[in-house]
Amino acid sequence: MRDQYHEDLDSITASLVDITRMAGSAINRATQALLDADLQAAESVISGDAMIDQLYEHIETSAFDLLARQQPVASDLRVIITSLRMVADIERMGDLALHVAKVARRRYPASAIPADLQATVLEMGQVAQRICAKCSSVIAGRDLAMAAELERDDDVMDDLHRRLFSRLLDDHWHGGIESAIDVTLCGRYYERFCDHAVSVARRVVFLVTGEKAPVDTVV
Repeated sequence: MRDQYHEDLDSITASLVDITRMAGSAINRATQALLDADLQAAESVISGDAMIDQLYEHIETSAFDLLARQQPVASDLRVIITSLRMVADIERMGDLALHVAKVARRRYPASAIPADLQATVLEMGQVAQRICAKCSSVIAGRDLAMAAELERDDDVMDDLHRRLFSRLLDDHWHGGIESAIDVTLCGRYYERFCDHAVSVARRVVFLVTGEKAPVDTVV
């Protein structure tokens, strides 16, 4: 009975890794759609969000089922509760990739990002994908060193977000109001995407050490 219980816990962890990789793929394709005015890539992210939602519901149902059947205590209870919180963060990461893709679709056939900001947004997309890949490794291996790396990568994203915003406030900005809105929204989506990944990594650190790092409330 206990063997089955731990197999079920391992299955939840494996599903968390899967959904994180799906979010990483989504943000990669959303960035492609945004910069290249790639309608097919945008549509693939938008339609694929349902698969992320389905896996989210599966993980949530599995966790609640384990709580009901096994009534875990101590560290086992902490694993399940933390898994529920992590999957909520990861599902939100998928939603943020979806938002980026919707901006790309709305501006098609033009690119939503002006030429002089494309390099910055490309770097934001690359950092988001890198953070997401590290997040899946942190979950899979409970890798504390990787969790620390992820935090440093998030500092890079914060710097890129500030750089993007400063360009919009520059006197030389002539991109217009609609373009400024698109750039502001997308910058915020990338920054929030990474903040959720950081929250996931901090929850893993808590699982391993029992020490609660500050977890920002992000939406």
